[in-house]
Amino acid sequence: MVYRLIVATIPMEKDVEELDELLKRYEVLSMWRINLSGGQLLLNILIRREKTEAIMNLLQKCCADMEGFRVILVPVEASIPMPEDPVRILPKEKEVDEEDTFILGELVDRLGSKELVDRLSRQEIYADISDISRISNVYIVMIILSSLVAAIGVLNNNVAVIIGAMVIAPLFGPNMALSLATVLGDVDLARDAIKTSLTGIVTALVISMVIGFFATVDTTVPELLLRTRVGLGSVTLALASGIVGALAFTRGFRTTLVGVMVAVALMPPLVAFGLLLGSGNFFMASGALLLFLVNLVCINLAGILTFLIQRIHPIIPEKVQRAKKMTNISLIIWVMLLLIFVNMILLRRGVFDVVRL
Repeated sequence: MVYRLIVATIPMEKDVEELDELLKRYEVLSMWRINLSGGQLLLNILIRREKTEAIMNLLQKCCADMEGFRVILVPVEASIPMPEDPVRILPKEKEVDEEDTFILGELVDRLGSKELVDRLSRQEIYADISDISRISNVYIVMIILSSLVAAIGVLNNNVAVIIGAMVIAPLFGPNMALSLATVLGDVDLARDAIKTSLTGIVTALVISMVIGFFATVDTTVPELLLRTRVGLGSVTLALASGIVGALAFTRGFRTTLVGVMVAVALMPPLVAFGLLLGSGNFFMASGALLLFLVNLVCINLAGILTFLIQRIHPIIPEKVQRAKKMTNISLIIWVMLLLIFVNMILLRRGVFDVVRL
């Protein structure tokens, strides 16, 4: 999906000629207007994905205060005729071949625009992530089912079943939503993400504790033991997977998320913690809890850093200051928690005792 169609409803009171002049700098592929009843103009803009966010920001700055203004962004799967000749986006002196047709680097060289972004627009990312940040009946059902599947897999030492629980567990999404809300200064989204995440965690924990209380929990099962052992390698894995997960959202590679959810799964260690807690194995339960908390912190920290590097930020002045404040506070909290958990990992493994000896 290289192209996007921006459909904007603009009141006729806006100086359309002025808007046209502003849009020329983005080399719009195609633009057409339709006069609507009620004194409104329907503006259609066909553009490359890299320029989408810049144009939507422009429209928002110019028309957001006008009554009746609205922008809808539509992915373009195909177009006849082709929106542009592939040769146009490459320097004339270079030979064009099929592999070079849509290389962003060549596009940047030609346009020299700092507003090009090699990712989905901020608005698309927000729409995708906000959908999975709210509590719904489907979310609760998925949490319950993934908890049951994870518990069965751990108790029976069945790796395939555990992987299935990792894939269907929806805990990863709300944490990405929290990271996005932080860099955008969106308090409402952050509140929804925290509420959704806590609801899922508490639900999974209660279910696994009940199962642990009534079922026989064999503490020698390898898959259970694996969820109680946490090391510095777990921190590295969680950070790397969190970065990949955030990139998957910003680039539109949703299938990549399956691998991320398996690599840095939250459900199995959480369920292992509940099973061990319910069965009275408190020391082993602390190891599973530590692994879960390390994964949780690393996902949020990696998400914030990735979104910042991807230049995702608000454009409304009051939100800009709020976003900076929220980002700084969140980074301090997540880094401090990570340092605390790393110290706990070292203490648990007796590293400090070895150093003193």
